[in-house]
Amino acid sequence: MDAGAGALQDSIAGFGDNLLPFDGELYLIRQFYAPPESDRLFAMLMTELAWQAEDIFIFGKWVKVPRQMCWYGDADAHYRYSGVDHAPLPWTAELQAIREKVERQCRQRFNSVLANLYRDGRDSMGCHADNEKELGPDPVIASLSFGDERLFRLHHKKRKKVSLDIMLGHGDLLLMAGAMQHHWLHALPKTKQLKTPRINLTFRRVVA
Repeated sequence: MDAGAGALQDSIAGFGDNLLPFDGELYLIRQFYAPPESDRLFAMLMTELAWQAEDIFIFGKWVKVPRQMCWYGDADAHYRYSGVDHAPLPWTAELQAIREKVERQCRQRFNSVLANLYRDGRDSMGCHADNEKELGPDPVIASLSFGDERLFRLHHKKRKKVSLDIMLGHGDLLLMAGAMQHHWLHALPKTKQLKTPRINLTFRRVVA
C-alpha cells in the first residue's frame, strides 16, 4: 500500500466522487460498519480506551479541550500540536483490527489514531486544518465515526463564502486527502440540540 499523498481517485475503492469542488479531496462511505457492528464497537471504545481531559496552548494561553481524547499508535508515532506532545499508547487488539479494515479500504498505511469523545452537544472541535509537519506535506487522514450523528463543517481558507456541511453518522468513514489541509478548514461545531455521545477515530501517518 502507498502511504504517500496525491490524487487518490485511481487507488481507492468504494468511496464515490470527490465531495470537494476544488483544492483537495474528500470522500465518504456511509455505514462503513453496519449498525450492529457499529453498536458493538461504540460500546467497546467507550469502556476500553484511556479517555482523558486535556489542556492545549492556543492564542497565547492554556485552555481546556471541550471533549475527551486519547492517542494510540506505533511506538515512534509521536504527535505534537497546540503545545502538547502526544506519546502513543500501544494499539489495542480491537483498534488494530479497525485500523487494518480501514487500511484495506483506503489502500493507505496508518501508524496512529487520534480518538475523540464528544459527550454531548456542548463538546466540539474548533476550526482547524491538520497541517502539522509530522503529518507530511499532503496528509491522508481517515475519519471513522460511531454514535450520535454530528455536523462536520468545512470552509475554504481564501474563498470565505465557499463551505460544505456533512452530517457524519454511526459507522461512517470519511477520507481527507490531497491538498485539502492546505486550502480548507474543518470543525465539529457545538449544538443546542440534544446529543448523545459520539466517538471519532482519525487514522493518520506520522512521519519523522
